[in-house]
Amino acid sequence: QVPLVESGGGLVQTGGSLRLSCVASARTFSAYSIGWFRRAPGKDREFVAIIRRADGSIKYADSVKGRFTISRDSAKNTVFLQMDNLEPDDTAVYFCGASVDSSLLLTGRGYTYWGQGTQVTVSS
Repeated sequence: QVPLVESGGGLVQTGGSLRLSCVASARTFSAYSIGWFRRAPGKDREFVAIIRRADGSIKYADSVKGRFTISRDSAKNTVFLQMDNLEPDDTAVYFCGASVDSSLLLTGRGYTYWGQGTQVTVSS
């Protein structure tokens, strides 16, 4: 089974909403913290949000705080990213990644698994 599979991307207008899903294998979901990152054209990978396995604590990038919500459904081994009030600057390929808890969680470095990515495009 593929460790991580994203879905839910698409094209929306400014102010619209999308919900991304990251379906993990049962082992991955139980053993790792899962975070969302994005990469816009010509830019480096950027941290978006993470939910930690150990205690369910959540962290957001300042750029999405108040607009995006990360959550998890243990019964479905799925982490969601609800994105509201989308802006053109949110246009990117969104990836979910799985990592053991470490000081590098917000950097994207050292992650064990990555999904294939899902494109989000916000038109102005």
